[in-house]
Amino acid sequence: MRVLIVKTSSMGDVVHALPAVSDMARAIPGLQVDWLVEKNFSAIPAQHHAVQRVITLQWRKWRKSLRSAETKAALSQWRAEMKQQPYDLIIDMQGLLKSAGFACFAQGPRAGYDWHSIREPLASLFYQRRAHVSRQLHAVDRCRQLAAQVLGYPLPSTPPDFGMRQADRFWRPAEGPYAVLIPCASRPEKLWPQADWIAVGRHLTSQGLAIAVMWGSPQEQQRAQEIAQATGAIVPPFLTVAEAANCLAHAQIVVGLDTGLTHLAAASGRTTIGIYCDHEPGLAGVTGPGHVQSLGGKGQVPSIQAVLNAMAVAP
Repeated sequence: MRVLIVKTSSMGDVVHALPAVSDMARAIPGLQVDWLVEKNFSAIPAQHHAVQRVITLQWRKWRKSLRSAETKAALSQWRAEMKQQPYDLIIDMQGLLKSAGFACFAQGPRAGYDWHSIREPLASLFYQRRAHVSRQLHAVDRCRQLAAQVLGYPLPSTPPDFGMRQADRFWRPAEGPYAVLIPCASRPEKLWPQADWIAVGRHLTSQGLAIAVMWGSPQEQQRAQEIAQATGAIVPPFLTVAEAANCLAHAQIVVGLDTGLTHLAAASGRTTIGIYCDHEPGLAGVTGPGHVQSLGGKGQVPSIQAVLNAMAVAP
């Protein structure tokens, strides 16, 4: 049996869909899984042991210049890749009109959330199989329930297994134990006060840990360097998603904002403290097999003491 997963973005959403693939692989012997994802996040499904092929697209880039010759050529190549292999089922885990549209370019019956379960109800009209899944569940549980219903196996009662392989060679700030700070996010509303990051960094340094401060853009690099200068931390060179994932997977503790890298750290089994300043963590809090804790919420910026307390009870 061959299945295509459609979960293109964002990074945290892609991470949250990984356990559903682990469930499928255990429930259906010989299952082959392909995954359609935005190119920037392709390293995440590629690290799952049960994913055979990752098909990438660059819709965020293409939609800005749909009439250009370069975009037309890229779209033509992508459509050809989508037709290479027929599927027994195409599962749209995104639940949007655009993701349902992407699914239509593959060969095979489509499945997804029903009208009452989906983010954009009209997208459910594109599916031949539909599942009713509560919208009050965590994103990980929604994906697991969707896969179980449309593929017809019992929903496992086991904790979510993110199934990620880990590399032996990777960038790290020191040879000994280290921590990672992730003080950058996609929107300024998500940011936590820089003075508090400095306090966390100094606390971790006092515990004998080396510290890496992650970044992904020139503006974020400047913020990371300012925190590093005040704490003795190390700012890594630019890391790809795969390189960052491997660094996170071997950290002793990760403290990060509500961003994809923080979810990736939790999925890798690291002790992870998630800081939420502009979003309720209930349905998308950090989750994983290690010690995880989500602090704050919409209009509830967590205090430095709350974060230090969470770190103190971490193993």
